[in-house]
Amino acid sequence: MNIRLYHPDSILENTTSLLNKEQTHYVVNVMRLKRGAILNFFNKNGEWKSEVIFLNKDRVEVKFLEKIKRSNDLSKIELAICLIKKNPMETVLQKATELGVNKIIPIVSERTEIKELNHDRAKRIVIEATEQSNQLEPPEIADVVKLKEFLKTFDETTKLLFADVNSKENLKAEDFKNFKSFCILIGPEGDFSPEERESILKNRSVKPFTLSRNILRSDTAVISAISLVNFINNFH
Repeated sequence: MNIRLYHPDSILENTTSLLNKEQTHYVVNVMRLKRGAILNFFNKNGEWKSEVIFLNKDRVEVKFLEKIKRSNDLSKIELAICLIKKNPMETVLQKATELGVNKIIPIVSERTEIKELNHDRAKRIVIEATEQSNQLEPPEIADVVKLKEFLKTFDETTKLLFADVNSKENLKAEDFKNFKSFCILIGPEGDFSPEERESILKNRSVKPFTLSRNILRSDTAVISAISLVNFINNFH
């Protein structure tokens, strides 16, 4: 089994590093690796084959042997999602990471019942999903922001792809022309208020689109929307 662990600091071949407490526990107690075991470390700059050169119950040292994967162009797809309950929100974090978004922006709107996100836990979830999905860089998790503030500071050189339950329009290849980065906006379980929807539609780079004739839960909508955007963006 190929073990991959995220290492945010810079990595140089033939240098050594001590693992942090969490990774030490994982290597020693979960995977029960021994001295001489091979595992991989990665970050946005690439991936390195590495060897355990010292190991006891509370200290693991590794040596970075050789670079085996170079960094690709990172995804330019962001996800802006109104906060939802803990379990479906964790599914969103995991699946959005697996599907390759590079930033997740948690939003509070008028009908959002949840107002906070456990940032440390969210970061652990996206790192784990990055390790498992053979990617190099976990998505950035932005601070929780109110919808009004999000819209006010939105960079209109990015295309705002609004998954709008009221829209009848399909997403098309032309919607991706002249834009290099995209942000998918997913509303709360009770949808945006009419005033909020009006504010969103005033954005100069917005494209409202339909996902389904059915009403989707937020976590299902995220998977559908990112998959759709990836498909059209990669094949247009």
